[in-house]
Amino acid sequence: MEIEARTVEDITVIEISGDIDGSTAPQAQAKILPLAGPGCKIILEMSKVPYMSSAGLRMLLSTYRQIAGQKGSIVLVGLSEEIQDTMSVTGFLKFFKTAPTLEPGIAALG
Repeated sequence: MEIEARTVEDITVIEISGDIDGSTAPQAQAKILPLAGPGCKIILEMSKVPYMSSAGLRMLLSTYRQIAGQKGSIVLVGLSEEIQDTMSVTGFLKFFKTAPTLEPGIAALG
């Protein structure tokens, strides 16, 4: 798994590539949480994430809570149909704004 962060306008775009599972979720969280400051705007670009285990879902929920607790916003971009279905069935989607690509993701944080 690889994680790269960049800034677009006042938004931190975090691109994740690879599976998010029990062995990679902790390192993903360790890289994402330091970028989540008060009032932050974060996009997780996940179009290159083919698989996410329950550990990945827990990491996303924990990240959401951390960001929401600091009055920040998060948008998930490019979720695969499989991951989106899993998040929908488990109720995780109700916590997140989602967008198919980066531009609508940026607009959602506008």
